[in-house]
Amino acid sequence: MAVVPPNSQQEMRRRNLSRVLYAVAGAGPVSRASIAGRIGLTRASVSTLVEELLRAGFLVELGPGRSGGVGRPGNALALTGLGPCGLGAEIGVDHLTVCAVDLGGRVRARIGDETPNGEAGPDSVLRRLSSLVDRVTTEAGAAGLRPAGLAVAVPGLVTRSSANVVRAPNLGWYDTDLGARLGGPGASLPLTVENEANFAALAELWLAGEGSARRDFIHVSAEVGIGAGVVIDGELLRGTRGFAGELGHVPVQPDGPRCACGGSGCLEQYAGEAALLRAAGIAVRGAGGRTAALARLRARASDGDEAALRALRRAGRALGIALAGAANLLDPRAVLLGGALTGLAPWLLPALEGELRQRTTTPGNVPEVAVSAVGSDAPSLGAAHSVVRTVLNDPLPYAVAH
Repeated sequence: MAVVPPNSQQEMRRRNLSRVLYAVAGAGPVSRASIAGRIGLTRASVSTLVEELLRAGFLVELGPGRSGGVGRPGNALALTGLGPCGLGAEIGVDHLTVCAVDLGGRVRARIGDETPNGEAGPDSVLRRLSSLVDRVTTEAGAAGLRPAGLAVAVPGLVTRSSANVVRAPNLGWYDTDLGARLGGPGASLPLTVENEANFAALAELWLAGEGSARRDFIHVSAEVGIGAGVVIDGELLRGTRGFAGELGHVPVQPDGPRCACGGSGCLEQYAGEAALLRAAGIAVRGAGGRTAALARLRARASDGDEAALRALRRAGRALGIALAGAANLLDPRAVLLGGALTGLAPWLLPALEGELRQRTTTPGNVPEVAVSAVGSDAPSLGAAHSVVRTVLNDPLPYAVAH
């Protein structure tokens, strides 16, 4: 006779509570009957689960809504705008961002700091990040929210299932444990640290909308460096140690210029922001810094400036060479450009797509190339939503005490 695991009933209940929450999250205000139809449980079972989630403070009733079938409309259910929320942060080379996202996916607080971080050192940067987390936590608390965790996106290699940044060369960080350095409210919260490109890719997967069929794609994001988040069959590819996706350090010209990683001819040396601006003859200086310099690059390209166009063509070709290798290895449906690449896409895409067509092994199945639907906040949003999904996956530990 088969042995039944002792916690099988509790596990099934936990899973079904999670399924109800995800059904409400995916459908917006929805009735009990519609939830039952979506997740394949009886209406009686769904009603029991819904009542438990209402008592625990995860759902609210909004009044009569469509039932999805015949008969009287049932009360529409929505995720609460109070209670647990996710805190997401991004540490960029020249900015910090912290946001709070509620269970319904709404950004309820956001603070940014445009101070350069490259030469400040980890202790100084993390003190400023802790201050921002404190301010966002206070603002979220005033709106009736309490953080369930903090997730931080960083531009570097992060050991899998740890808070240790092994290497972030554009920050000058090596073997930096964020858990040991974060103070304030962040120190008392469950902490997740992940590469910024991975969180950006997860934001694309989770937030691009119900109509998006993309579950196999490479999301490329660029600031000073270039990273890629790889999603295969709806799952993030992290690699054995958590280091997958270092597209910026794929060599596209083995005898090319030296890179901060120690290699030569890396993609970053041709398509990273610093390389692009340098090749176009644009200096980063004065008010606005890098953002203003990129705006000048776009303006010059729009005006037909040959140096700007030549730099962008070179970057597009380098991206295409690196991505063709990744496409041949991974066979994604799409390549999505994020970060600074979004604003430069009109000039990058012709050369990039040309290299993909020439170099991919199946010419009739070249990956679609498109601009990210989420935008520049993708890393911090992906981080915050990762915390929200932790709550939705197992809600009862975060229930309101009665």
